[in-house]
Amino acid sequence: MDTSMLCPRFEKGMQILSKRWNGLIIYQLMGGPQRFCSIQSSLPVSGRLLSERLKDLEHEGMVVRHVYPETPVRIEYELTQKGLALESVIRGIQDWSQSWVEPEAMVLEAEYSQTAK
Repeated sequence: MDTSMLCPRFEKGMQILSKRWNGLIIYQLMGGPQRFCSIQSSLPVSGRLLSERLKDLEHEGMVVRHVYPETPVRIEYELTQKGLALESVIRGIQDWSQSWVEPEAMVLEAEYSQTAK
């Protein structure tokens, strides 16, 4: 498809969502504010990459970082209204994948059982 025919806003939106881990970070934050370590423990991603993605999402206005002046300092990440507006999109992808996408382990198992015959 000729890229000049794409809507620039749609293209930018897809670039944001398709950046590795962004969709899963947004999905994780749909449950409410979370600390960095909580997000990291729920995703198989390095701390450096998670930090980079959170900064990107913050720059896009989708995530806000709250720093609480406690000892030790507490930092939480939360979706903004812009980020929360993606909930129906993320839930739609979740519903679609439940119906149409096979987990990798199930695909490998099916392939193995066919070659074992």
